[in-house]
Amino acid sequence: MPFVRIDALGSDPERLDALGRAVHDALVEAIGIPADDRFQVLVGHDGSRNTLRYDDGYLGIRRDDGLVFVTITMRSGRTPAQKQALFRRIAELAHEYAGTEPRNVFVNLLENEPVDWSFGEGVAQYADSPAPVDSPALTGPSS
Repeated sequence: MPFVRIDALGSDPERLDALGRAVHDALVEAIGIPADDRFQVLVGHDGSRNTLRYDDGYLGIRRDDGLVFVTITMRSGRTPAQKQALFRRIAELAHEYAGTEPRNVFVNLLENEPVDWSFGEGVAQYADSPAPVDSPALTGPSS
């Protein structure tokens, strides 16, 4: 169960939707997240550097105000190769779906454990379950 937050400068609802679809499709394709497992917060910022700040040349990457921050929180268990494939696919699909230059796609992946999730009612539903439906034990690396 990944939880995704996307923050983008100067984004209208259509661009935010396209970015959300790009990240979700990349999660499905690159690491096998179930297609119906979508939990996202999409936030458009006014386009000024007053709401999002960034270094426009960090690590030699020339960013501009088309920048998109993507934060994905999910259960641990992916290999470095899977993570690289995910990052690459997000950048490709963000360009294809939303016209966002790959150089402007900043992704941060946060990993945690099953007990760290509550899906409602104040219960950690995965805490007592050794193998959630999409767990590595059943389908490969889990969300």
